[in-house]
Amino acid sequence: MNFRKLDAALATALTDVQNPEETSFAVFIHTEPILDSAATAVLENLGISDVTSEKDIFTATLSLNAISRLSEEPWVKYLKRSQQLRLVNRRINTGKLGV
Repeated sequence: MNFRKLDAALATALTDVQNPEETSFAVFIHTEPILDSAATAVLENLGISDVTSEKDIFTATLSLNAISRLSEEPWVKYLKRSQQLRLVNRRINTGKLGV
């Protein structure tokens, strides 16, 4: 695995993996701008849809083994862990505003 291509959050999360085949990491894959057919095939085999040579950022949920494989590809610039977003659904109590 090429750890220089992983952000700190992803590298840290990979240390706690129990099953290297379990797809449990949502990641952004930053690639070179123009991908050849072999690179496109690798991404499509990982389940990434809408792979075109015009794109250079892809999202996927991957296993440790898939991340390791991608980190070794010369056309992958870096891999970044995606954070789980939550909807904020709360009211802010401003009280009574006076002048």
